[in-house]
Amino acid sequence: MDSAAVLYKQVGHIVTLTLNMPDLRNPVSEPAIISGLIESFARLNADKDVRVAILTGAGSAFSSGGNLKAMAAPDGNAYAAPVDNRLWYLEGLQRVPLAFERLEVPIIAAVNGPAIGAGCDLACMCDIRVASRNASFAESFVKVGLVPGDGGAWLLPRAVGQSRAREMAFTGDTISAETALAWGLVSYVVDEGDLLDKAMSIAERIAVNPPQSVRMTKKLMTSAQDMSLERVLDFSAAMQPLAHATQDHREALNAFVEKRKPSFTGK
Repeated sequence: MDSAAVLYKQVGHIVTLTLNMPDLRNPVSEPAIISGLIESFARLNADKDVRVAILTGAGSAFSSGGNLKAMAAPDGNAYAAPVDNRLWYLEGLQRVPLAFERLEVPIIAAVNGPAIGAGCDLACMCDIRVASRNASFAESFVKVGLVPGDGGAWLLPRAVGQSRAREMAFTGDTISAETALAWGLVSYVVDEGDLLDKAMSIAERIAVNPPQSVRMTKKLMTSAQDMSLERVLDFSAAMQPLAHATQDHREALNAFVEKRKPSFTGK
């Protein structure tokens, strides 16, 4: 069953996930969004007909990150015992980056508006990022006396490099979509009305490829971030025979020889 907080829409081989709490600006810290993302990812992994996903936000924001009003409430994080707060992160918000790491299909962030704090990190969890011109980004935890509690210290430097990531994290300042493009945080900036079309065009370019090879390539590239070259080569040598054994690989070779367009089935 679809979560009301995360909408799941499939067209062909492409699924669009929409964070759907616009009245709260789609805070990724909300339990409903956390569980909705995790359930959606399990569905994506299980459905071998799905080849790529897009993540966007309903309303004017991509994600405001944490729900500050909830944190400030008498029963919120600001007043909780440290041991309880630790469990809240481990058993709540931190499940999201781990779910992204286990996601088998490529996922594209279509950043439609502000991506703030954990919302910025949420975008960084995606494989490819596209932003509308009215999008903005901030690693703003220090502005509210916090540290990145969702893996941002690992994620953001891999997107923009250590110097830019530290500037964003130490100042907490907001950057525009154009600056995000110049810094390599996003790959494209487009007009608001063209955002989902641009994300879909990238998704379609991915979806035409053999789906098992794409899933294995994502696994290889994710794993390689923390491997030595020797280990990456060894892992690649283990995965490549699996790719050679697929029907899609043979179809690609036959189509090349026969000078025709290949038809991939995922087998």
